[in-house]
Amino acid sequence: MNKVIEADFLPRGTNADFSWPRSISGSGMKERRRILIVDNDPNTTHLVKVLLERTGHYLVLEENGATKAHQSARNFRPDLILLDVVMPETDGGEVAARVEADPELHNTPIVFLTALVTRAEAKSGPHIQGHPFLAKPVSIPELINAIEQHLPVCAASHVSL
Repeated sequence: MNKVIEADFLPRGTNADFSWPRSISGSGMKERRRILIVDNDPNTTHLVKVLLERTGHYLVLEENGATKAHQSARNFRPDLILLDVVMPETDGGEVAARVEADPELHNTPIVFLTALVTRAEAKSGPHIQGHPFLAKPVSIPELINAIEQHLPVCAASHVSL
């Protein structure tokens, strides 16, 4: 059973269909993966949370304070962190460094979100501090593909439906 998601994270001119990767498309899917999204814009984090959770495959925690992001990650134990690069007070690079330095979180994948690059630059393969990134605005299918590509295959979710 394939699901089609037609909502965009932020409006773009195009609308893409999305098919779940085989690893999570089975009807027996009973676990949700934990995603922490850190962005200083509460509208952005809330929209991503609603759209990802609507799929039934993710449990999303929003964090709008970069200075609180590390502690939120320690408490929530995400399977993956979506992290904005440019935020007031503490930028995404500093948050990522704290996560990487934490023995309990250092293996947590991080995907940066940034408006500082174009889509073409993001697709050319460079990384920020060794982490992949997506150019904003990002579509939900593009975001889900990045999440699924970078989630640890063997990591089981902490939450059952």
